[in-house]
Formats: sequence, C-alpha cells, structure tokens
Amino acid sequence: MHAVRLHAFGPAENLTFERTADPEPGPGQVRIAVAAAGVHLLDTALREGMRGPAPRPAELPTIPGREVAGVVESLGAGAPAGLLGRRVVAHLGFAPGGYAELAVTDAARLHEIPENLDFAAAVAMIGTGRTALGILQFAELGPGAVAVIPAAAGGIGTLLVQYAKHAGATVIGLAGGPEKAALVRANGADLAVDYRDGAWPERVRAHLGDRAATVVLDGVGGDVARAAVGLLAPGGRHLVFGWSAEGVRDGGPLLVDGVSTQVLGPVMFEKAGGPDPLRTLEERALAEAAAGRLTPAVQRFPLARAADAHRALESRRTVGKVVLEP
Repeated sequence: MHAVRLHAFGPAENLTFERTADPEPGPGQVRIAVAAAGVHLLDTALREGMRGPAPRPAELPTIPGREVAGVVESLGAGAPAGLLGRRVVAHLGFAPGGYAELAVTDAARLHEIPENLDFAAAVAMIGTGRTALGILQFAELGPGAVAVIPAAAGGIGTLLVQYAKHAGATVIGLAGGPEKAALVRANGADLAVDYRDGAWPERVRAHLGDRAATVVLDGVGGDVARAAVGLLAPGGRHLVFGWSAEGVRDGGPLLVDGVSTQVLGPVMFEKAGGPDPLRTLEERALAEAAAGRLTPAVQRFPLARAADAHRALESRRTVGKVVLEP
C-alpha cells in the first residue's frame, strides 16, 4: 500500500509518501480500505516530537493519523463476518496508522456510516464532532444566551455555531480574514467578524446594543480570547478547550480575574456517561450529522500531500476539518 510515513521528528517536509507493507489485522481486528483520514492540530505537534494529550510515537518510522473512514476489506480471527464490505468510521485512539490506503483497528471501535453521510463527513464527526458535543455539554446554550466563538470557521467552530443557532442563542463568530468571516456568516452566525481587524470588539458591542456576551467558547487563547472575554456580562462564562494562538507546546489557558473560567479536558468526555463515554459522543455526533442538524465543513487534500495539509493547518489557512483522501 501507499502511506505517509514519518522517519524523523521535525517539519512537515519529514512526512513522506511512500510504499510500505500492508498491515495485517490481528484477532478481533479489521482492515479498512481508507477513503478519508482525519488530520488534527495535535498531529502537527506530535510530528515535531512534542508531547501533548496523546503520547508521541514510541518508534520511528510511524504512520500518523488516528481517524479513518472507509470500507472493511479484511477480517482478523474472531472479527464479525458481517462487517466485511461495510462502510465504517473509527477513531483509532492512541494508535497511529490513519494516513494510509489501508488501516487496521479493533472491530469494537467501528461505527457504521449512515447512508446519507460521505466518508469525509463521517471522519470529521468521529473526532471533531465528538469533541464539539463534549464541549457543548457545558455551554448552557438556549434563547437569551449570547455565545462568542473564536475560530468559528474551524472544524469545531463550524459545529459550535450550528448547534448554538439551533438552540436559539445569539451567535458571534470570529474568524481570521474576511473570506473566513463570510463563511461563518453563511454558516448561520448572527454576526461574523474578522479578528485581525483591531476594532472588532467595538463592532460586536454595537451589534449587541444593551446586551452582553454570556459565554465564550474558546479554543484559541491569546489576544483574541482576551478581547472576547472582555465582552462578557457579569457572571459570564469562559469555556476553554484549547489555546492554539499560544501554541500547542507551551501555551496555557487564558485566566481572567472576575470571570468564571472552566478548562475542559477529559471531563468533557467523561460527562457523556455510559460504559464508554467516548463512544457515546461518537454515536451522538454521527446521529446529529445524519439528521442534518450538524454539517461539518471539510477541506480535502490528497493523501500524497499530507505535508501540505500540515503546513496549511499550522499557518491557519484551513477551513473546517482537514481530511486526507487516497
């Protein structure tokens, strides 16, 4: 098969598209003919050898990627025979292997893809979608709520905007550049502003009039988050689920005196309940997409251009979820 392999930690150029041995499914596993593989910002940090929420690969070379969708084409011993030929999506957990034409995972990790979802949408919902729903468990959105969403054109931000609007909240979406702001507006935000324009907080205040923000859903941190938190009403809430503006490696959440700040880590997955909370969120995410209530934005790259995808993601030139397609 062809795959993208990392032979040495470092820049995106270290991702090489090459031929390698087909993986073989072990007991209880399946092999998937990959039609779409998800790319995450965390992948770029792990590529550089940095440690994050997931452990970096113990051995090199490695095939990055932890989210795949495709068709089951081979079964390991004990895997259910009925899975053969099924359209499936899976989060591989901490095991790499997604940036490839073939990927192996435990049969227990699979979800069958609803008929009205394509592979790219399914792979977006299995990772980005489950995270968005995890965040939203804490958001308390509804009529009367005013949500400010930095990075509203990103994979998570796109879904947060849609959910908040369906819940009846007023949505202020922030994005980097007029083109991204236009996409946020088309996605349903009541106001979409370019956070590169230093006057954007004044535009938000003018739009809201005598109202103020009630919640900031923050995956950015840095100056954008600081300005967004300044829009909160007394008693407003600052939910932090990332800080990309301050770097994946050594940044930290923005903590502001007088504002209720909650940093969401594993708790946002644990809250989902059930014997496997992550799987609970994955099922909910796929169901929301199948019902048309959430529609992920997807930016596609050929598998052979994984390095380009990483560069675009790191420089914030992407819109929605980044997906590789063989």
